[in-house]
Amino acid sequence: MYKRMSGVLFPILVIALIGAGVWGYQEHQEKNSVLIKAENQYQRAFHNLSYNLDQVHNELGKALALGADSHQFQRKSLISVWRMTNMAQSDVNQLPLALMPFNRTEDFLSKMADFAYRTSIRDLDKEPLTDDEMKTLHALYDYSKKTANEIRSMQAKVLQENLRWMDVEMALASEEEVLDNTIVDGFKTVDKQVNAYEDINWGPSTSAIFEKRGFKALSGKTVTEEEVKQKARQFFGLDPDAELTVTENGKGTEYASYSVVAGGGEDSHLSADYSKKGGHLIWFMNTRPVESEQLTVEQARERAQAFLRKHGFGDMQAVAYDPYNHSASLTMARVTDGVLIYPEKLTVRVALDNGEIVGLHAADYIYNQKERKPGKPKLSAEEARKSLNGNFDLQSTNVALIENEIKQEVLCYEFIGRINGGQYRIYINAENGMEEKLERLREADVDVNENVS
Repeated sequence: MYKRMSGVLFPILVIALIGAGVWGYQEHQEKNSVLIKAENQYQRAFHNLSYNLDQVHNELGKALALGADSHQFQRKSLISVWRMTNMAQSDVNQLPLALMPFNRTEDFLSKMADFAYRTSIRDLDKEPLTDDEMKTLHALYDYSKKTANEIRSMQAKVLQENLRWMDVEMALASEEEVLDNTIVDGFKTVDKQVNAYEDINWGPSTSAIFEKRGFKALSGKTVTEEEVKQKARQFFGLDPDAELTVTENGKGTEYASYSVVAGGGEDSHLSADYSKKGGHLIWFMNTRPVESEQLTVEQARERAQAFLRKHGFGDMQAVAYDPYNHSASLTMARVTDGVLIYPEKLTVRVALDNGEIVGLHAADYIYNQKERKPGKPKLSAEEARKSLNGNFDLQSTNVALIENEIKQEVLCYEFIGRINGGQYRIYINAENGMEEKLERLREADVDVNENVS
């Protein structure tokens, strides 16, 4: 009898083992495919950053080399500086730099782009560059040279030593020591270089804009390390005596913040940053593994909105959706009187296995938060639609407050739709019907916008 049973069970067991092996192999292959895709994206963004910073340096050199009467060519160079600097900022945003101190460089690139744009759009024949503006150009040329050289040096080492961005991202997220610090140390060096250019005269227009932004706009009193620990314990739902490690960043500067890490045991994967002024949560991360996907796009959006309401962020609407590694990153914009307030946006990361919120990046939200009264559009939606291409297949319409190219907040109609095989988000000024901005969307972004429109 046992012989007959073994004869029956043995083939079944063999088939089960083979099936488990095939399933495990497929899972391994799918995971590797995701990691390779992410690594390729990081590498592409990094190499594009190196190229674009080189181009910024070259165009600044051209603007300085041109004679006093070459205003037309000087203007073209400044427009190129603005365009390439914006592309460099886009490259930076695609890199996993959230856990690195890179705020100063990003702020500097924003100011450089704004300076180049504001000087290029005016009539240089009637209003040529002033002596102060020429000094600023010289300083930017010097800065761009040093930055481009540092990034190029990093690029050579990354290629020569076959370094991987995914290793750096995972090590930073888990607070482990990075095996090779070339990438981390390189970006830290670039960020420190900004200190040498703190006295740059950006001009009254640029300075006035950026004085309203950043840490100076934060509300509240200065908080202590102990107060930050209390905030973190409450936010993460930890015991009152849970072990926390707090490190102060940017001491003595307007960028001062606290980094908090839950130490030991099951909570060692929790980390967050709080501003020193006001104790505002800048970002947090829960690096626990997420192994499966059980939630839909709509369910993830609902979990994100419930989390934001619970923690005092108010009503927010999903405007972009980025699935990655069994998680969903949703970009959310605040809603006031039915208007999307894009300057006050943040990103929430939802684990798709159980809907837990495992990440938040709220820098734009807390730095740009203020009382806004967007008002009502002067044009109707039908009148604004006349500015669209007749072949534009409209799918949804919102009223939105955005920042235009010269950092002015303007009330617009946001039209989302399809044309020429692509999905687009077009912003039409709600006062004069002029096109303010156009963005091409990914399919995931369209999905989340359709779910809420």
